[in-house]
Amino acid sequence: MKPHRISVFCALLLVFALGVAPAWAVNKDMVQLQTQVQQLQEQMTAMQRAFDERMGVMKNLVEQDTDAVNKVAAALNALQVTLQKQQNEGGSKTDALSGQIQALNDTMDEIKVRLAKVTKQLEDMQAAQQSLAAQQTQQQQQQQALAQAPPPDVLYNNGLRDYNGNKNDLATQEFSDYIKFYPNTDLAGNSYFYLADIEFRQANYQKAAKDYDQVLQNFPTGNKAPSAQLKKGFALIELGQKDDGVTELRHVIQRWPRSTEAQQARERLRKLGVPAAAKAGD
Repeated sequence: MKPHRISVFCALLLVFALGVAPAWAVNKDMVQLQTQVQQLQEQMTAMQRAFDERMGVMKNLVEQDTDAVNKVAAALNALQVTLQKQQNEGGSKTDALSGQIQALNDTMDEIKVRLAKVTKQLEDMQAAQQSLAAQQTQQQQQQQALAQAPPPDVLYNNGLRDYNGNKNDLATQEFSDYIKFYPNTDLAGNSYFYLADIEFRQANYQKAAKDYDQVLQNFPTGNKAPSAQLKKGFALIELGQKDDGVTELRHVIQRWPRSTEAQQARERLRKLGVPAAAKAGD
């Protein structure tokens, strides 16, 4: 198997292995993940068998080339001794020996190039095997983590309970775990929002703005999108980035004009002495 074919194989395998369905059903996720791990193990076994066969051939080539290099080097040394002797004796074969030495030098250079190529192929094959093994380990870790994770509704409700009870450390851990184990669900967007809100409470406006933006980027139609854009605007204003914050508040008004968030955005803009809509040319 050539190195570039191995790379393509590993890339396709990675895409397949990471294509896990949304974690809205825990049992379904575990079955799919177990199936993928089983397939990965079978592919790893086949890959190992092919790798071992190819490795034996490559090692044999390396040994042959190494022997050839050693033989050429020995012959070159012998010819150099002979040439020196002929030169000392003033023999007539000096020119012929010089030509032979040059030819041997050229041959030795070609063998060195060939040996370097074979060595590079061996390194590429070893790297491909290590990459595949790492992917298998990652899949097994994901399977174990998912098996140990609490059910999504329990984990989310615990986080919401602790958030409402101002138990920020517990809520942060629970919402972070929810995002880790169930990243593709709608409630993952809510979890990002509550994490950002906790950071906003703690005056960590920089991190809060980033997590509010996670909601807007990854869950733009989620139920927390209006509040996320509103609070992102508030966070930017607190950071001294007034123009950017005003832009976010105006977007809230444009996208959800009848919402409670739009009313709050208008009120904040009024306090800032800024019109709710941008003037022409702004």
